[in-house]
Amino acid sequence: MQGYIERAITSTLKRRLEIFPAVTVIGPRQCGKSRLSQRIAEELDAAIRLDLENPRDRAKLADPQLYFETNASNFVCIDEIQLMPELFPILRTEIDRDRRPGRFLILSSASRALVNKSAESLAGRIDYLELSPFLPTEYLPGSPPSMLDALWRGGFPESALAANEAASNLWREAFIRSIVERDLSLLGTRISAIAWRRFLTMIAHLQGQILNAAKLGASLDLSGQAIRARLDFLQEALFLRLLPPWEGNLKKRLVKSPKVYIRDSGLTHSLLGIDGVEALLGHPVFGSSWEAFCIETLIVSFPEWIPSFYRSSGGAEIDLVLERGVHRLAFEFKASSAPNPTRGFHSALADLEPDNAYLVGIMEGSYPISATLTACGILECVELVRKAI
Repeated sequence: MQGYIERAITSTLKRRLEIFPAVTVIGPRQCGKSRLSQRIAEELDAAIRLDLENPRDRAKLADPQLYFETNASNFVCIDEIQLMPELFPILRTEIDRDRRPGRFLILSSASRALVNKSAESLAGRIDYLELSPFLPTEYLPGSPPSMLDALWRGGFPESALAANEAASNLWREAFIRSIVERDLSLLGTRISAIAWRRFLTMIAHLQGQILNAAKLGASLDLSGQAIRARLDFLQEALFLRLLPPWEGNLKKRLVKSPKVYIRDSGLTHSLLGIDGVEALLGHPVFGSSWEAFCIETLIVSFPEWIPSFYRSSGGAEIDLVLERGVHRLAFEFKASSAPNPTRGFHSALADLEPDNAYLVGIMEGSYPISATLTACGILECVELVRKAI
């Protein structure tokens, strides 16, 4: 495995620590939060890290107020704080005693909503950032050797940077077992591991499709309400993304249900038993997997933009719409080295009139198709958007 790879949120995190007494970084387990915090701590003279999954570190917090007072001059990082939510009121007291910036870095594998439920007392004293698994813009070019390999492996560091396909496969299988057997139950669900695995596999088959909760429930003998509850829970656990439909007023009949995506492409492939790049190329999920991979990259890269998709009853469709104020960007994703826009995409562009549009294929470089439409690879797409905004 190669050395440390700089994460895209590092500079933002440092700026927030210069402003807020506490900053929380939220992300799924094994996405690199601990390594990021170690990197931040290495640059400071007085830094302490506490991992609440470590019994020795938990024992240090037998009297947390005394511990924080004793280490008042130190930068303190607390990892997996969702395991001790009772710390939040004590942190509030300590921060109110000394509100200087950059006192605490808090890491959590729970979503912002779940952390907020415990951290309501820290309102105005804390800021939040989300860390995803690796984006292709963070570690490509380099390892893995190709965009297709990156797509198949997904972004979790241990999978993305594994020595070979077999090692990547083994890590993801073990990770999924830990999710269904341990993590989901710790987050409060009473659903069995077998039921969760079946449900996740079904969602993997539906990657990128319009959600039909009633139809999915019928196949699993669950009510539509129960299906939505599970989907909402997985979204809070940072496992799924429910991409909402565009809701502007064009006086056209638009799709009103969200699209469902497993956020990490590698986990999708493991759930479907796709054991390598060659198997992925021949699998029906290939196109949807590329779409999900690109959507996640763009949404995470531009967190201040509001994401949605556009689909009309007449067949006009845009895979991803990003909006911020009066500005609008449109994206179509094609699992091809020579992507071509569809008639439905052109029709949707005429409906929405975005500032710029991008046709994103599995390719390198970029070239214009029209004055506002560019064909490009995903790495180039991120750079083009950054320059355009």
